[in-house]
Amino acid sequence: MTKAFSDVHNTHNGKTMTLTGHGKVTTAPNIAIIRLGVQTTGENLVEIQSENAQIVQRILQVLQQIGVTDVKTFQYTINKIYDYDEGRQIDRGYSVRNVLEIKTSNLNQVGNIIDASVNSGANIVDLISFDVSNSDFYYQQALNLAIKNAIQKAKSILNNLGIKAEPIPINIIETSSLPPQPFQREFVSTPIVPGNIQTEAFVTVEFVY
Repeated sequence: MTKAFSDVHNTHNGKTMTLTGHGKVTTAPNIAIIRLGVQTTGENLVEIQSENAQIVQRILQVLQQIGVTDVKTFQYTINKIYDYDEGRQIDRGYSVRNVLEIKTSNLNQVGNIIDASVNSGANIVDLISFDVSNSDFYYQQALNLAIKNAIQKAKSILNNLGIKAEPIPINIIETSSLPPQPFQREFVSTPIVPGNIQTEAFVTVEFVY
């Protein structure tokens, strides 16, 4: 919860006060972003790379079959694996990790995407994220609400002080940026609950009255 603060002092144009404003807009997401993939391990790097590639290819094929077209490689890494026994380093081979990023506007399809991918060999599900395609529009709405909130606070303060004057904004500072959208992740068979997305904005406004 944002607390208002005021700094009242005399100026050549009269008195001023500085207050914060908070605005929030709640919307339903219309985009899902899923990051999943395959990790294979073994002593022969060529073999585990080939195994990884074959599984990823199966995943891509099944995604295409269910109508998912927005897919790209998000991460591909090859790492050495070591164990330590009484301070002695033991070479355990390699780990190959290939993560895909999948986007869909059909939120009802998210569970099917995960199930189909896992059934095809995916053993990594890193992220299930929900977003809105026009997030800037909702942020502008939240920003306008934040300014209105600051104005309401200024009017309330003047009314409680018994001052009959109209607060006039003379300086507005945006103190927030477009935030990252929250995500929820749930697995089982596989129900996915998108929830709502809250977009918030904060401003600092100087008023003269």
